[in-house]
Amino acid sequence: MQEGTFIAPGYPQETGGRQPDVYAANCPTRQLLDRIADKWSVLILTTLGMDEMRFNALKRRIDGISQKMLSQTLRSLERDGLVARHVVPTVPVTVSYAITPLGSELIAALQAMIDWAERRMADVTLSQLAYDVRERELAEAIG
Repeated sequence: MQEGTFIAPGYPQETGGRQPDVYAANCPTRQLLDRIADKWSVLILTTLGMDEMRFNALKRRIDGISQKMLSQTLRSLERDGLVARHVVPTVPVTVSYAITPLGSELIAALQAMIDWAERRMADVTLSQLAYDVRERELAEAIG
């Protein structure tokens, strides 16, 4: 294991009874982390955390998301129990989405990460600029 890393709790029954050094593709923890770490999932969850919304209202609030990606992500979040879909039998049918209690709990957990990103973005930007300068200088030195 690389120095400075730690063993994260996994599913020992899926990894032969020991803590994994690497999460297998079919590891339930990895699959859930893949879902909740996706930028669209985080943006949808935090937006729905403010209020229940219809599909097009969500699409307008999340700049850059395609209709297909919004639909797919909502379906996945609903399947995971993080978002609830409410259908009202009107003409045309009215569909709205809301955060579930499980989704609200996840938002609370994600909030520390969101706060960190907002607080440290200037530092990250400075690091990116310094890296770009080093890479440009290296490229010029090589040729």
